[in-house]
Parts: sequence; structure tokens; C-alpha cells
Amino acid sequence: MRELERDSLPSPLDASPEGAPHALAQGDLVVVGRGRVGGSLAKSAELAGLAVRVAGRDEPVDGAAAVLLCVPDDAIADVCTRIAGSSASLVGHVSGASTLDALAAAGERGASTFSLHPLQTFADGETAVGGTPAAIAGSDEAGLSYARSLAEALGMRPFEVPEESRAAYHAAAAMASNLLVALEESAAELVEKLGIEDARELLAPLVLRTASNWAERGPAALTGPIARGDHATVEHHRAALTETAPELLPLYDALAVRAEAVAGESVNEVSA
Repeated sequence: MRELERDSLPSPLDASPEGAPHALAQGDLVVVGRGRVGGSLAKSAELAGLAVRVAGRDEPVDGAAAVLLCVPDDAIADVCTRIAGSSASLVGHVSGASTLDALAAAGERGASTFSLHPLQTFADGETAVGGTPAAIAGSDEAGLSYARSLAEALGMRPFEVPEESRAAYHAAAAMASNLLVALEESAAELVEKLGIEDARELLAPLVLRTASNWAERGPAALTGPIARGDHATVEHHRAALTETAPELLPLYDALAVRAEAVAGESVNEVSA
């Protein structure tokens, strides 16, 4: 993906009253937040040749052309209020669920606001973001343009999500990532209850191949007893869970119902 130079990032520092940018501003991007996301994005920005510095949520952001808040969702509004008097004409956040309303304090004093949510999981502060999709939004053309250009400069693939759909979009992301971890931990715990060691190591190849198959084939990647209509085996599963791990039975049942629906979708796709 094309790498953008720092000077190509549009900014409304010299914008018209309507918010349309006339010229490209010179100045730093300040990433507020020293956690995993903030650290990873700051490192990626530095590698991309952008002028970037990192600040804690209580530290000044003087001289910033743009500020990117990488803080927990419930802290966005408070931190934004604190920096609202800074020189930054662009203020954004990286939340997947929060709308631009969380940046209202910056917008009220004339800044363009934006959001840039990397659709990725960050296990540490050095996670590479190249090739990662990024959900973007902007309060005006200047904010949206900056979000898109920043994402592209970091090697990400920007796409727009309507503000009213942010929570549902983030729920999808949580299902694909956070809840997947919970599901795999449930499977590993069940294996360990059987006295089998190294459950995660044993299950990992299956998990990774399944994810790869789904990425390539979608619902056609579904295999196993539900996909082939083997209800007897499913009932054996349920009986074993009732005896060994009854707390997991509701989870199994809910996923089995969903798997039956996915199997039906796969059959319909083949028949179409």
C-alpha cells in the first residue's frame, strides 16, 4: 500500500471557515495514551516517517497539529475536554464503539474531529498495523480526509462506518476476536478437565486452520456433525458436557443453533 509522507496529511490548520482545507499544515501528531494501541500506532507512525510523539492522558499536547486519543472509552470525553484548549485543529479517538460525540468539547471550540479504529487485536505495544482494516469517521470533510490519509500512511485499509452503526460494528469485532478467545479458552478448559495436558498447544492448529478456511470459504468452511446433520453425535456431546462441564452446555447449545443456521446458509449458497 502506498506510503504517504508527513506533509501529505491534510489538516484544516489553514482551512476556510467552512472547514475545507486549503493547505497542508506542519506539526506533530500527538498520540495520547501509552498503552498497547497508543504504543503500536505511535511506533507505526514513526516508522512511516511521520512527526509523532506520545503523551500521557494528563500531559500537555502543546504544538500538536493533530491529537489521537488512545485511551479507554470512558476516558475519551474527559481527556478531550482537558486538551480542548490546545492548538490542535484535529482531534480523534481510536474507539470502535464510541461515536464522535465523545469529542464534542474539541468540536465546540472549532476543531475537526475524527475516529480511526484499527480492526485488530493488540497483544502488546509493538503490534504491526500494516494491512489492518481501519474504521474511520469524521465530523467534516477535513476530519474524514485526515483519518483516511493517516490510516493509509500507517499502511492500513480505511473504510467508513456510519456513526449510528458504531456499537453494532464493534459488537461484530468483539465476536470475531474477544469472544473467540473466550470460546477457545472454554474448549481448552474442557480438554484439561479430561486430564490431557497442553490443551492450547493441541487445539491451536485446529483453530488456526479453521480461521484460515473461514477467511477463504466463508460459511462453507463449517464442518463436523452439525454440518452433516449428525444429530446423534450432537446429543452425545450434550450428554458428555452435562456430566463433565455443565456450565458449558448453554454455550454449546447456543453455538449449535447458530451453526445449524450457518449450515443452511452454506447449502443455499451452493444451490443458488
